[in-house]
Amino acid sequence: MKLDFTGKTIAVSGASIGFGRAISLMFKEAGATVYGCDIRDADLAAIGALGIHAEKVDLTDRKAGAEWIRRVEATAGGPIDVLVCNAGGVAGQTPKPLEEVEDADFNRILEINLGAALTLCRAAAPGMKAARQGAIVTITSGAALQASLTGIQAYCSAKHALLGLTRQLAHELGPHGIRVNSVAPGFVRTNEATEKQWASYSEEKQRQIVQNVALKRLGTAEEIAKAVFFLASDLASFVNGQILSVDGGK
Repeated sequence: MKLDFTGKTIAVSGASIGFGRAISLMFKEAGATVYGCDIRDADLAAIGALGIHAEKVDLTDRKAGAEWIRRVEATAGGPIDVLVCNAGGVAGQTPKPLEEVEDADFNRILEINLGAALTLCRAAAPGMKAARQGAIVTITSGAALQASLTGIQAYCSAKHALLGLTRQLAHELGPHGIRVNSVAPGFVRTNEATEKQWASYSEEKQRQIVQNVALKRLGTAEEIAKAVFFLASDLASFVNGQILSVDGGK
């Protein structure tokens, strides 16, 4: 079965690299009009050249995030059909003992992962409610279900909280015909941050990570995008409030 998103408006945060790029291009190839935001100028230009409506937006500025959603709706001439809250990460931080964690560092990771998703969902919800339809997919992590491989307290906390937000919104928005689900990727080498994380491990640790995956390999950004694509599609029309682990089997 070929899934067709022709005529659909898709908004993807963190769209310029990694999961966001793969997700954006998959929807574009399925006929959708895709709007993406990020903070990386060169990478935004690259996906813009591939037909994604790319815009620089710092989602730690909640007003800017909400205004981006309004611009997408105005340009599209209607509400967003699918919102993918993909922006996140560790903000360049590395593990440190709890007693050395600064408030500003902890809060920045919360804003990038949880605050950004809240901002976008809150801004997109009224249009989706008026249309009586819509799909929201958050990108959490295996760190939403257990301790994080990053070892960063704020990242694990933010992903757990994002899963909680996803489940709560599924119940709040479900009566309006809006489905809210999450994809929880396993470890995937897909951007500068994950490459840096991978390089920080010993060869034995790298081997152990792969061996702990039932399929005995790491995943790809495209495999994460396929899961998002499914949850956004009519194939998942009765799937709501769920987390789909895409980790090769643990």
